Amino acid sequence: MSLPVALTEILACPLCKGKLKYSAKQSELICTFDKLAFKVHDGVPVMLESEARSLTAEETQSWTSS
Repeated sequence: MSLPVALTEILACPLCKGKLKYSAKQSELICTFDKLAFKVHDGVPVMLESEARSLTAEETQSWTSS
């Protein structure tokens, strides 16, 4: 299940309050500044730092260059 575009436009990173990018393929919201990926479960974003995963250097590079 994907997120509505309107929702992805208003969500912000809970740490830095920056804009997030949405990966429909992995069902995650990406913060390139904090290098974190927040999982989306059944259309509901889990915006907890303790539940986020760290991005690898390669993932960070690919998201900042796109």
